[in-house]
This record gives sequence, C-alpha cells and structure tokens, in this order.
Amino acid sequence: KVLMATIDLDDTNFRETLDSNEIIILDFWASWCGPCRTFAPIYEEVSEKYPDIVFGKIDTESQAELAQYFQIRSIPTLVIIRDQIEIDRASGVMSAEDLSRAVEFTKNLDMKEVEAQLAEEEQQSADE
Repeated sequence: KVLMATIDLDDTNFRETLDSNEIIILDFWASWCGPCRTFAPIYEEVSEKYPDIVFGKIDTESQAELAQYFQIRSIPTLVIIRDQIEIDRASGVMSAEDLSRAVEFTKNLDMKEVEAQLAEEEQQSADE
C-alpha cells in the first residue's frame, strides 16, 4: 500500500477509495478560491501526520458530480467519513489544530455507538 499525503479524487477512483479505507477526509476546493489556497498547505501538513488515513482533494470545478453528491454549497468544505458514514463536515479554513482534533475524534469514535444512533434516527423518521 502506497502511503501518500494527499490524493486527488475523481469519479474514477472515489468509490474504490471509499470502499477500501476506514477513514477518509475530503477537501472540496477550487483553484480560483482564495481560502482554498490558504487551507491547502494546512491540509497537506496535517495529512503528513496521519499516513494511515486518506486525505482526498476534490476539485469542485472538474468534479461537479461529486460536489453535487455531497451537496457542497461553499468551499473549502471538509467532509470526514469513517466506515462509509459521514461523521462531520466543516466549511471554511480550519487551523491545523482543529483539523488534527477532528481527525483524532474520528479515529477514536466508537462506530457501534454511531451506527446505533443512526439506526435510532432512521426509526424515528420512519415513525413520524
């Protein structure tokens, strides 16, 4: 398995990446976006601390379908996924500390608890 800091994700490699990794962090960005350019080196720096986690970059210009699928309304937007479940999302520039905290939180999550909570929410919306 090749360890890399950040990888560019698109329609061709997204599903496989999602299916074969426990934790994925997605950075939705565009080249014309100033805050995205500010956030890029922070994202890269934090990604290097977590070689076991996939840090994906999705260009909202060339990957409009993925951006639409995730309902991205502003950029940069960060989406954190674990076991194919969206755990968290944040828009705007994050500090390296905040991003690291979010990664640690996601790594330490009890997924049985998360799945139980999701099942409960599904049940509630079915009852309504």
